[in-house]
Amino acid sequence: MSQDPLSGKRWAPGASLEMLRRRAALLGEIRAFFTERGVLEVETPVLSAAGNSDPGIRQWRTAGEVAWLRTSPEYAMKRLLAAGGGDIYELGRVFRAAEDGRHHNREFTMLEWYRVGWGYHELMDEVVQLLRACWPGETLSESRHSYRELFQKHAQIDPFDAELDELRSRLASAGVRLDAPDRAECLDLLLSAVIQPRLPERQLTLVYDFPADQAALARIRPGSPDVAERFELFLGPVELANGYQELTDPEEQLRRFERENQAREKAGQATVPLDTLLIDALTEGLPRCSGVALGIDRMLMVMTGAASLSEVMTFSADQS
Repeated sequence: MSQDPLSGKRWAPGASLEMLRRRAALLGEIRAFFTERGVLEVETPVLSAAGNSDPGIRQWRTAGEVAWLRTSPEYAMKRLLAAGGGDIYELGRVFRAAEDGRHHNREFTMLEWYRVGWGYHELMDEVVQLLRACWPGETLSESRHSYRELFQKHAQIDPFDAELDELRSRLASAGVRLDAPDRAECLDLLLSAVIQPRLPERQLTLVYDFPADQAALARIRPGSPDVAERFELFLGPVELANGYQELTDPEEQLRRFERENQAREKAGQATVPLDTLLIDALTEGLPRCSGVALGIDRMLMVMTGAASLSEVMTFSADQS
């Protein structure tokens, strides 16, 4: 096999021209999928006057003015839903600081879509349909587990009932070291370090019904215990998508924003201005809906067998 004449040249694209053609084809397949189903493509701002208060996500602010690069189009898309936009999707760039590595890049392409009147299990079905439509030559088996079932099966622990010391001990036994992680951090680390590596290759694994403290922007279903109506999709061990039965209560949404800013302050992070326009839109009325965000670069990476995101992106962060 002849060597790529551009290999090793810093100015050259990280992705081959063949990969860029495959990327373009994938974007076309996604648009065709949603056009066939009557889902409207929309564009929302990349810059926002509000920040993302989630302490686990680092966001960039532009110099000279209070404007933030979006980490997701979620807030603006929900405003469209409240305005009667119906079923919508967006394919666009999002930005997250302090993200680097084989599966991470500070700038990446996200597909996000919303289905009005749908439950989150219906949306899980459509996510699987999209993956299969975009990868017709591959036979993808599918497995679905509740969050509790997955932890009991692969980590031998009940994520709803386990005490913090038990979670830390399970991490230590797996060789994961972190200074005094809290409960949410322990669960995230157990999922990424212990469970994900055990998920079968070339299998779609859907995980649903998260603990309430892992709700993010999902609705919480009261019960014993309370459950966040949230799901994640993995292809092999790689996380591709995160979806919710969307929270529609403006007062609860504002409380979550405020709690996140308090957590940021406690962790020594700067607080951010909250998206009051989203709260106003929820107050007007967000229809019952489910939404999901999917990482296109990771999806293409797994589909093509690439070793890292830098092989499927024209220019990754270290080349930009």
